[in-house]
Amino acid sequence: MEKMSAGQFIAFLGKIEKLKSVPRHCVTADGIVENVAAHSWRTAVMAYLLKNELEDTDTDKVIRMCLLHDIGEALTGDIPAFEKTRENEAAEKLAVDRLLKSLPESLYQETSALFEEMEALETREARVYKALDKLEAVIQHNQSDIRTWLPLEYELQKTYAAEAVKGFSILERLQEECVRETEKKIEEYSRE
Repeated sequence: MEKMSAGQFIAFLGKIEKLKSVPRHCVTADGIVENVAAHSWRTAVMAYLLKNELEDTDTDKVIRMCLLHDIGEALTGDIPAFEKTRENEAAEKLAVDRLLKSLPESLYQETSALFEEMEALETREARVYKALDKLEAVIQHNQSDIRTWLPLEYELQKTYAAEAVKGFSILERLQEECVRETEKKIEEYSRE
């Protein structure tokens, strides 16, 4: 098995370091524009915290998926889901492969297989990762100032993760709580 050189390791980290600067559509509770790295990190934390609730799930694999899922955005930038086109998705897929090719062959094969599994959404782990990815975005929007929301997000907040969480009772409960928080936030804002 080929080992990664120190230079190769540092160079790869330099490429994905951009994720700390790539803004996302959302704003934090403190009014700071969220970045892709923060989103990926919190999605991974969610997976870890739910490990005892997600029976028959390889949570370590889900955490790896959560940490890596948006690395292509280091090259493409982030495009909100409601604006993303097939062309954008294809460009991001190419960016992921370009980044992963700089890894040793065995690590390239391992991470490429992980991305294929995420894209196929056929395994329990891939479905959990995708649900957490969507839930994290909904939770973050609920934690942000509603004045930063676009009009379409008032409804999107209630539906964005709904399909993805089906079949996972803890994730379904989180989705229901998110909807309650969204509705409360909208109601409070409409009274201002």
